[in-house]
Amino acid sequence: MNHRPPTRAALRLAHGWLLAGPSNVPAEVIRDFIRPAVRAVPRALAARLKHCRISLPSSLSDAALSSRWAQTNGGFEIELASEGIDRHDLALELLLCLGQALWEVAFPVEREAYLKLLGAEIEAGVPGEIEEESLREKRVLLSSRASARSRVRLERYARTSFAATVAEYVHCLWHDVTVRSGPEHLPAPCLHRRLALFARWFPPDRGHRLFPRQA
Repeated sequence: MNHRPPTRAALRLAHGWLLAGPSNVPAEVIRDFIRPAVRAVPRALAARLKHCRISLPSSLSDAALSSRWAQTNGGFEIELASEGIDRHDLALELLLCLGQALWEVAFPVEREAYLKLLGAEIEAGVPGEIEEESLREKRVLLSSRASARSRVRLERYARTSFAATVAEYVHCLWHDVTVRSGPEHLPAPCLHRRLALFARWFPPDRGHRLFPRQA
């Protein structure tokens, strides 16, 4: 007779989302990072994504991936490789997946508004971006005149930038963050405009604040 190890029941997170079978992840990681990060997701944003089921396997079948997600009839299934990753980075990877998923269900008017915002940044000569992958895509877009005119290149850049901005927006609602400076980073005024745009679309829930109170 074969004896299988007991399977831990899924844990309920904020918004009715589920964390499936986190048997290899320390309880404090879930308590101090995964739960607070999900709790910071505005209700309006969570409603757009519908039901999310998150799992934290040690690794994924494709070892080159740190995460992956798939859209389902009822929402999204998200997998995050948890072995050997910093616990804070694990939560940020989750938020990045949520940003990628949100792009897929964004309204056309939202996508166009974000593309317009990026166009204004490019027109102003802003060289930096919010994180490394977005920066790479921006540099590819601007590498030649032909590339800069490509709608496909623009949308690929917009997709990565949008996802990273969503992640940073929720990150800011979760806890205080430090804005990095330098030519490779997005200038603070540009970051402020992006975050304010998402705050209009998906207002912070009670108890979460994007910007500090004015003195």
